[in-house]
Amino acid sequence: MLGFLPGPLRGVLTLSLMILNTLVLGVPVFVVALVKFLVPLQAVRTVCNRLLNWLATLWISTNNGILAITTQIRWHVEGLEALSTQEWYLVLSNHRSWADILVLQKLMNRRIPLLKFFLKQQLIWVPILGLSWWALDYPFMKRHSKSYLAKHPEMKGKDMETTRKACEKFRTLPVSIMNFVEGTRFTKEKHQRSNSPFRNLLKPKAGGVGYVLTAMGEQLHRVLDVTIVYPGASRSFWEFLCGQVMDVRAHVRVLPITEELLGNYEEDNAYRARLQKWLNELWTEKDARIEQMMLGS
Repeated sequence: MLGFLPGPLRGVLTLSLMILNTLVLGVPVFVVALVKFLVPLQAVRTVCNRLLNWLATLWISTNNGILAITTQIRWHVEGLEALSTQEWYLVLSNHRSWADILVLQKLMNRRIPLLKFFLKQQLIWVPILGLSWWALDYPFMKRHSKSYLAKHPEMKGKDMETTRKACEKFRTLPVSIMNFVEGTRFTKEKHQRSNSPFRNLLKPKAGGVGYVLTAMGEQLHRVLDVTIVYPGASRSFWEFLCGQVMDVRAHVRVLPITEELLGNYEEDNAYRARLQKWLNELWTEKDARIEQMMLGS
């Protein structure tokens, strides 16, 4: 609708409207979060969680409306037909750009339960959003490296404990747990540095997926394998907001949670190897799919 505006102006307008949306809806989120914090009754917490999820869904819907007004993206999407808001999902996706988050929210809003991301602990200090993520029970993780654990063995198992506590909060209401399996955005430099065997992907990391499956694998109903492609040269978050991303292609595949995917990631070496093998096979298929999607087939 506003395609006649220069790209940078559209970017500023889009970002400003999204910030305004965040500020306006941040007020009721804070009120509900305060009630949730002060009244530790499960019935009250359940009502607050439903209200918070509704507010988050409204926030996403408004952002989607803003994008529809300020950009002219052509969406090419497959695989959304068999989704439900009443099931628990583990959502796995490749990671091309920070715009992926807006794309996933656009695709999944009101089709599956609210997406919950595992976030770095430092992000809790992001103004407005940090408190909102906390209120919505987004898990904040403080991942420890192997070198750190070697020096501080007493911290071993803390990541799994944090994941387990976070996932306990997801048992009362359906949820979609999101994981960018590559751990970081794809760039040519990262691809070369990591010696990835895939043409369009970085190596998949099983840790985050393994922790979630260990903590609540038997409660999860499905895996959603999402592939996102930006056929043009533009794909950055700013280019996305400026309307320079003209086409977005996405493919969604629903996979079962099989016995192969269940186990104890922290203590069972055979399970760790099995899960990594499963992810490598999934990534091999995804790599070929990206090649097809880039060609528009």
